[in-house]
Amino acid sequence: MYAAERQQLIAERAREAGRVEVAVLAEDLGVTTETVRRDLDALEKRGVLRRVHGGAIPIERLRFEPELAARDAEATAEKQRIAKAALAELPAEGVILLDAGTTTARLADLLPADRDLTVVTNALPIATTLATRGVNVLVLGGRVRGKTLAGVDAWALDTLRDLYVDVAFLGANGLSGRGLSTPDQAEAAVKRAMVAAGRRVVALVDSSKAGTECFARFATLEQVDTIVTDDGLDADEAAEFEAAGPTVVRA
Repeated sequence: MYAAERQQLIAERAREAGRVEVAVLAEDLGVTTETVRRDLDALEKRGVLRRVHGGAIPIERLRFEPELAARDAEATAEKQRIAKAALAELPAEGVILLDAGTTTARLADLLPADRDLTVVTNALPIATTLATRGVNVLVLGGRVRGKTLAGVDAWALDTLRDLYVDVAFLGANGLSGRGLSTPDQAEAAVKRAMVAAGRRVVALVDSSKAGTECFARFATLEQVDTIVTDDGLDADEAAEFEAAGPTVVRA
């Protein structure tokens, strides 16, 4: 098979499955992983695919933000491990901020009942979960985005400017050497304000987001104290992120 034919096949598989993995392609196509990586690089240069950790995704997928339910069904085991590891980042008492997201929602489910914590959040699902458990919850106002059920825009931003919390736990759609990113500008603005509000900033990001850069960056790596991810992120990538400042925890 010529390189052009192989690359066309890879592009078709990526569009059908939503993602391709280097190791699987190498085995199926009977070539080395180095050959597959060169093919993916070529397809990325042509604007067909975007390289991510361990493989690539079709460029079309980056133009759309998945619905909350679809994201919640992805990497469920990894997100649960990340949430459990993130418990170590909680203060003994005080105020924490929980960003909207499917991994931060899992952390909300695991918050211990024996700590005197106040939770500030812009996520309606998180607020509902915690309020029914008797946790002291403060909800940020603003326009509620249908895709994420997160409060955004002026009301949320105005409130965040006056807050100072012990730990801000944030989610992200993309994690790269350039920092943390998300597809929506309004959510990115709220996340930036959350970063500014936190004495410590902890990002909860599963390894499938590594190498992905979404439209709007909201934090550089230097602004993040800790990244909690899963063991799908290899040691070399973790070391590269740590070189920029944050501690990386692989659950």
